Amino acid sequence: MADGSWENKRSLLRTDLAIEAREMISTRPEEEIEGVKVETQEEGGISVSRVSVLDEKGQRKIGKTMGNYVTLEVPGLRQRNAALQDKVSQVFTREFLRLAKLKENTSILVVGLGNWNVTPDALGPRVVGELLVTRHLLKLTPEVLGEGYRSVCALAPGVMGLTGIETSEIIFGIVEKIKPDLVIAIDALASRNMSRVNTTIQIADAGISPGSGVGNKRLGINRQTLGVKVIAVGVPTVVDAVTITLDTLDRAADKLIKQNPENSKIYNVINNMDRDERFALIKEVLEPYNENLMVTPKEIDTIIEDISLVISSGLNAALHPKIHGEDSTKYYN
Repeated sequence: MADGSWENKRSLLRTDLAIEAREMISTRPEEEIEGVKVETQEEGGISVSRVSVLDEKGQRKIGKTMGNYVTLEVPGLRQRNAALQDKVSQVFTREFLRLAKLKENTSILVVGLGNWNVTPDALGPRVVGELLVTRHLLKLTPEVLGEGYRSVCALAPGVMGLTGIETSEIIFGIVEKIKPDLVIAIDALASRNMSRVNTTIQIADAGISPGSGVGNKRLGINRQTLGVKVIAVGVPTVVDAVTITLDTLDRAADKLIKQNPENSKIYNVINNMDRDERFALIKEVLEPYNENLMVTPKEIDTIIEDISLVISSGLNAALHPKIHGEDSTKYYN
């Protein structure tokens, strides 16, 4: 895409993933984008990508707030491989600690965003339900735990449609009252690539805007709104139906041209259409649901159960040195 094209193409993109926002500019990882730094590594079936938005230029380029975004891509998560899940939890712990830079006495509030009544949106509440919360024990009976545990509390505030209250307002009120050093926000995300749905975990130190990937406008949960550092953890569980259809058209046209070169003129009509025109056409076909039609795999119940355990295990190890089993002070600085 041409320089500054994010603003022009924003309406075509439904994604919360920084790696996908960067790919909208260029699919070549080695290509430099001003204000954006990317590094990747492979670890036994886990692809770790680190996207850093360094300044306002980078922010404008890919449409993501300045900060660091770590993405773990694990296609094998769909196969319910217990050994791989344990490995992902360990890598998650390491990458989380690098971003969070926890101190020994850091107090943490974990917020499970989303609607527990809707499975693709229930990741946050499910993770919160598996966390080791200790704030009450450290206040009332610290001798029960002993050393190696930080003060952790958690809640799942629901969504505005259930409570009538903006989620960020609930969190801000609690932060003002208990004054944690760090807020961890866990939420289901949206992707523009079906291969990344339920196989990708993003960790970011730039906060989160709940519902942005599915077109909802909500107040951001970040340092600016809460006054404390926020680490966002998310997994894409849905993909926009318009995006799927658009990508299918592109691939189908390319394949049909190769299979039937004599009919290439017909298929090239699709290829030669401006992406905006194709997008508008698909939206018209999908009326009246084009703004809200999101797709998720039928196995979403099992997937959410598995991946919530992966994240909660990784968080428990990251937040409590006793569970981590090694000196996590190497991640403090």
